Amino acid sequence: MSTTESSSKYDNLEKMPLAELLKNINKEDKTVPIAVEKAIPSIEKLVVEIVKRMKDGGRLFYIGAGTSGRLGVVDASECPPTFGVSHGLVIGIMAGGDDAIRKAVEYAEDDFEQAWKDLKAFDIDEKDTVIGIAASGRTPYVIGGLNDARKAGVLTGCIVCNDGSKVAAAAEFPVEVVVGPEFVTGSTRMKSGTAQKLVLNMLSTSVMIQLGKVRGNKMVDMQLSNHKLVNRAVKMVMETTSVSEEKAKALLDQYGSVREAVDQYMQESN
Repeated sequence: MSTTESSSKYDNLEKMPLAELLKNINKEDKTVPIAVEKAIPSIEKLVVEIVKRMKDGGRLFYIGAGTSGRLGVVDASECPPTFGVSHGLVIGIMAGGDDAIRKAVEYAEDDFEQAWKDLKAFDIDEKDTVIGIAASGRTPYVIGGLNDARKAGVLTGCIVCNDGSKVAAAAEFPVEVVVGPEFVTGSTRMKSGTAQKLVLNMLSTSVMIQLGKVRGNKMVDMQLSNHKLVNRAVKMVMETTSVSEEKAKALLDQYGSVREAVDQYMQESN
């Protein structure tokens, strides 16, 4: 039996007092970052290869099903507002299509051929990278997609939560984060999902930093799409240039991003 399907360390959950339930879930969650830490060397190797290709014009694709697929879609969707990149640079593809983000599509994950069809719709080529996300490591949609991508010369990686899985075997740069049995047996939306989210955070953030999308510790290319982000941008400009709040707002209105506002101000000041 795979680790993700093995029986929980806890039983009679329905009889457990609420405080104990919460403490035990939290106790199990605390083990996840330790498991992720062990995978850092594998994550590093994958990031190095992704950056090489993205600097040459490549894109990053996530493929997955269920919770794993949704996590990939979330990470991809957050890259444009956070780092100011185009929506076509990091792409999340889910078995069953966009409808499956909110409602499960029966048997969509069991099709070995559909992922490659979905990827080909984006004119995928050898500059691109495909990362398969599958807690179990045995999702046909992901296995088939990785195998076909690899045959086409596309870089492949994966994030799985079992050792020695078929998904890992299909990927050139597998990341295996084994978090152990779930608190509710087989519910991989819990520890496994948390592990996948942590790895995705590490992957996309480190890739974007390597691509120059962060300056110092600030998201200088973030999209100014709401009041909260505009206020954050104003503070960034003020901290970097020592100008007044009014001047910072004027610079942002004129140039549209923290990076451009700061760079243009510095040029004008010299």
